[in-house]
Amino acid sequence: MQVGKPILYSYFRSSCSWRVRIALALKSIDYETVPINLIKDGGQQFSKEFQALNPMKQVPALKIDGITIGQSNLSVLKQVGQENQLAWAQKAISSGFNALEQILQSTAGKYCVGDEVSMADLCLVPQVANAERYKVDLTPYPTISRINKALLALEAFQVSHPCQQPDTPPELRA
Repeated sequence: MQVGKPILYSYFRSSCSWRVRIALALKSIDYETVPINLIKDGGQQFSKEFQALNPMKQVPALKIDGITIGQSNLSVLKQVGQENQLAWAQKAISSGFNALEQILQSTAGKYCVGDEVSMADLCLVPQVANAERYKVDLTPYPTISRINKALLALEAFQVSHPCQQPDTPPELRA
């Protein structure tokens, strides 16, 4: 029994929010997006409504059937510090991609696990975007790159892309 349309409290560039948008699009679940501005006046500012809904003050938060589910990974980058973020992100992403590229040799078909979209694919596309954002060389990861390209051709991944979100700044829109 659904209690109204689901509400996704989101930030356009959040890879965690993107994974939720992909899942909702794949399942053809109509939802409302409430953009959450993460940076304002040098610090995080959240409405009292959002703070009450999600005391951890992180995106995404999905309110569905009267239940709110929240999660995010941006807090790790904040702990690293601005001056160390690029090097830390490159090292973390490359380490994960080195392992994933090997795993995909035995699991990949058209996508990460065979020829059907799986949770692994929902995680892959936003992480490849993070890799591109943090200037990770993707040349050593041909399987990851091939799968990412195939997934980005799917409508669910296109409509959920950060450049298509209501809170995307004009200069970053597709």
